[in-house]
Amino acid sequence: MTSLANKQILLGVTGGIAAYKSADLVRRLQDAGARVQVVMTPAAQEFITPLTLQALSGNPVHTQLLDPEAEAGMGHIQLARWADLVLIAPATADFMARLTQGMGNDLLTSICLATAAPIALAPAMNQGMWRNASTQANLDILLQRKVHIFGPADGGQACGDVGPGRMLEPLQLVAAAGSLFSSGSLAGKKVVITAGPTREALDPVRYLSNYSSGKMGYALAEAAAEAGAETILISGPTQLAAPERVKRINVVTAEEMYAASMTAAEGCDLFIAAAAVADYRPEQVAPQKMKKGASDTLTLTLVKNPDIVASIAARNPKPFTVGFAAESENVLEYARSKLVRKNLDLVVANNISDSSIGFNSNDNAVTLIDQHSETEISQRSKHQLARELIARFAQKITT
Repeated sequence: MTSLANKQILLGVTGGIAAYKSADLVRRLQDAGARVQVVMTPAAQEFITPLTLQALSGNPVHTQLLDPEAEAGMGHIQLARWADLVLIAPATADFMARLTQGMGNDLLTSICLATAAPIALAPAMNQGMWRNASTQANLDILLQRKVHIFGPADGGQACGDVGPGRMLEPLQLVAAAGSLFSSGSLAGKKVVITAGPTREALDPVRYLSNYSSGKMGYALAEAAAEAGAETILISGPTQLAAPERVKRINVVTAEEMYAASMTAAEGCDLFIAAAAVADYRPEQVAPQKMKKGASDTLTLTLVKNPDIVASIAARNPKPFTVGFAAESENVLEYARSKLVRKNLDLVVANNISDSSIGFNSNDNAVTLIDQHSETEISQRSKHQLARELIARFAQKITT
């Protein structure tokens, strides 16, 4: 079975007789590990009820663009950001035409316009409609726009005709969806990624740390593994499960992360420093729990921790080294300074003062900074962003 572990699939169902297969497709996607939300067009609801797909997916089915309750939270934008893949199955000739024209006159087309996720269509229609010059012209435009087309198959149709236009079977669609997450762009490469916070002990009970959840680093590790890399994830304390095909090394302190990184970086092609590493640690760790004294203040002496990403960038040979700059002010200025000071190849800068993309958020928006340029990547889920970043890093180290 193709693995879609932890992938978020938005399944669009349009108005064709093949909509009855969408119920099975929901279950097959879930069996492969995906989380599924369903969007139905008005015509789709004439063939299969939202209640059926709600019961199978375990989520409310979305049907209306102008639903005041949903749109109070910008529902269609949130769905567009949530999806790792928008899969329309069945995709009718009418839907293909509307998508080609950039229409946003219902919820599903609006999501397709707004999403940064890949879009895949599973065409299903009469063989004459599929062969029609207008449909074929629309198909050519969609392919030029990098929309993925799964099928159609050839065979008997509900109307009695025989020919191309049958929707692929659910298991075939699951396999096709899974293939989109396996680019092979980092095949044969070794990638080391740091993630999460570090903890610097004050005593056996207390420590200094930060709010990093590790979500961005873990998403990058998942994307690197999907791209075919030998992936090592060096993680501070988090509540996250290690992605499939990723070797995780658990650490707690900055010094432990430094030691693990220096060892793991041997022979690596790409080093991504996504962890929020403590810059300082207490000079001394109390052997017993510190008691509250009579004074209203407590003075701690802190010493610098080793600079992990700068040390990696100073190696010879040096891997392609990427740093993260999570800043609350002067974001681009501080990020460019970090690029130069630490001899990095690229810095990923983000504004943690924005609560929608800060620590613990599921979304992020970043600016990529290298010696020659700045490239903004708009807000999207961290999984979507991770695949975009890995694709860009792969291009840089393989060209």
